[in-house]
Amino acid sequence: MAITPARVAAFDILLRVEQEDAYGSDLLHSSQYAGLSSADHGLATELVMGVLRWRSLLDTTIAKVSSQAIQKLDPEVLTALRLAAYQLAFLDRVPERAAVHESVELVKRARKRSAVPFANAVLRKLAKGKSDFTSAGHELGDIEDFGAAYAHPAWLVERWVKEFGVDAARAICAYDQKIPETSVRLDHLPLEEELKQANVVLEPGWLLISSRRVLSGDITQTRAYREGKVHIQDEASQLVALLVGRGASILDCCAAPGGKSRILAKRNPDATIVGVELHPHRARLLRKLVPDENVRVIAADVRALPVNAQFDRVLADVPCSGTGTLARNPEIKWRLKAEDLPELQARQLGILSSAMTQVEAGGRLVYSSCSLEREENSEVVERAIEENPSFRVVDCRTELERLRTEGELALQDIDSLISGPYLRTIPGIHACDGFFAAILEKQ
Repeated sequence: MAITPARVAAFDILLRVEQEDAYGSDLLHSSQYAGLSSADHGLATELVMGVLRWRSLLDTTIAKVSSQAIQKLDPEVLTALRLAAYQLAFLDRVPERAAVHESVELVKRARKRSAVPFANAVLRKLAKGKSDFTSAGHELGDIEDFGAAYAHPAWLVERWVKEFGVDAARAICAYDQKIPETSVRLDHLPLEEELKQANVVLEPGWLLISSRRVLSGDITQTRAYREGKVHIQDEASQLVALLVGRGASILDCCAAPGGKSRILAKRNPDATIVGVELHPHRARLLRKLVPDENVRVIAADVRALPVNAQFDRVLADVPCSGTGTLARNPEIKWRLKAEDLPELQARQLGILSSAMTQVEAGGRLVYSSCSLEREENSEVVERAIEENPSFRVVDCRTELERLRTEGELALQDIDSLISGPYLRTIPGIHACDGFFAAILEKQ
């Protein structure tokens, strides 16, 4: 029996995630897998994201029936076992024989034939003991049990319990384990009818008036998507761009891939906008996504910006741990370590401090991240203000009320979006990624 293209793709992608620090979602949407049928691409996506979301739970279950420590297994063998374990535990419609047989064939394909008897033995035991897979829905005891049942590292869960409380931490973990909704921003309402004609079913966004949630249909196969008329973007990410407001001169410091830059350009068609991106290949991607004539794209380090100008609006959406995006990027939780946070903070503080030098008197800067961690958010802002007291923090509530008055904000419960003077979205509490934003004004 030949291995299905979906399982081959999933196996290869998971290996690259493991060995190259690649991202599953990026690989799934790369040109390499564009030739997969819709059904195969759907299954490959389910397998890749499912294994990444539940990796620790799968490993625990495999370890119970393995005669070898899983830490000593070849990556190819462990990946094949994880694929089978995920299908046996979570995909009722996948025949048990197919899940087991094709995973063994993947071991052979990886030229690990000596491991075939071992893989066969482990998978037979897994198939017999499907009920041994731990459920993530029961009452949990300590934080370690909590993290294990929801397939999250205990150190992250412990931080979230301390920062947000037990109920919110549970909601975050539960949200991370589900497929997040696809959101798009509609700049022109007639697009909605065009998408409807392409069998894409939309519902209003829960956060923003101009946002829509995709209930069914493949929006990436529509003409509107191919022509760049509609773009996939999480609602919290859209909201951060809206907080920047309107200006005559705008700097977007870490602009790629360009979703926020695109919103800035659409809302400020007469402004001079400079989008800065460190990596040239990502700068080219930014230029493709945001072709507007009033947007200038520069490949440079914002900490040494080759621009002699001041701006009345600046956005610094900094590179971060990404712990607010684990539903979309589950591999992050297996890579990130607590000791990584100080280095990230130092980089973020450097970017913010440089961005602050580009703000003219009376101008505003929005600092944001898609992290849930205090070190990358409020602590960065507080340290930057200490070093540059010519700035003050503006209460985000004022800007959120303005957006509601302007017909941008759909959510009525503004209080839930506020943490002190800052914007704070929490996955599971809000149906979106976790974002932080602070508005700084130069006096």
